[in-house]
Amino acid sequence: MLSGRLMTRINGFIGRRNFLKFAGTGSLAIAATTIGGSLIGDSQKTAIADVNPANPNPVNPNQALKLLLDGNQRFIQYKRQYPHQSLARLQLVAKAQYPFAAILGCADSRVPAEIIFDQGLGDLFVVRVAGNVASDMVIGSLEYTIAVLGTQLIVVLGHTKCGAVAAAIKNEPMPGMIGRVAESIKPALNKLNSTDAVIANVQYQAKKLQQSSTILGQRLQSGKLKILGACYDIDTGKVNLIP
Repeated sequence: MLSGRLMTRINGFIGRRNFLKFAGTGSLAIAATTIGGSLIGDSQKTAIADVNPANPNPVNPNQALKLLLDGNQRFIQYKRQYPHQSLARLQLVAKAQYPFAAILGCADSRVPAEIIFDQGLGDLFVVRVAGNVASDMVIGSLEYTIAVLGTQLIVVLGHTKCGAVAAAIKNEPMPGMIGRVAESIKPALNKLNSTDAVIANVQYQAKKLQQSSTILGQRLQSGKLKILGACYDIDTGKVNLIP
C-alpha cells in the first residue's frame, strides 16, 4: 500500500479519468513505480483518476486570448491589477487548478508569463525552456493541461533578443548540452536576421505541437483548442501576435 503522502504526490500530477484514456494505465503504473517503488491497485487508480474533476467553467480560446492581451495592455501601461494573488486565491487553487491558457515560453529571466500578462495563481499553465522549444517533455506537459485541466489555448511565446535563437544562427560549437537547444531551433532558420528568426522559430515550434501530438491534434480539429504564436518585445513589454 502507498502512504498518504505518496498518494498525494501522485494525485497532484496524474489527473482525472479522461487523461488515462490517452495515457493508458501502463503509464500510470510506471509513474507509481518511479515515485514510490511499488505499483498501484485498481481501486487506487480509480481514486487517482477522479481527483481532478472536469473544469466546471471552461474558458474558450477566444476568451482566453482576450484575457492575455488585456493583461499585457495593463502591464505596458503600468496599470497592473495583480489579480488572483490573495490568500483566498491560494487556498482555492490548492484544491484544484483550471488554468485558462497554457504558455510555451523561453526560460529567459526577462519573460515571466504571469507578470507580462498580469495574471495570478492558477491562471496560467506555463512551460518554459530555452528557445521555447517543443521537445517531447514539453509536448507531454502541454497535453496534460489540455486533456486533464481543460485548457483550450496554447500560446508559443518567443521574444526579441533571444540568446538561444542567436546561438542557432551563429552555428558555433557549444559546451555541454547547450548545443541541443540550438539544434532544435535550426530547422526553423533559413538565413534570417535575428528578429525574423525569432518569429520563424515560434511558427516552427507551434507547427511541431500540432503535428507531433495526437491529443492536441484532436482538440484542434474539434475546435476546443487553439495554438497561437506570439512575440514579446524585451524593450517595450508588448506582446504581439504572430500570423
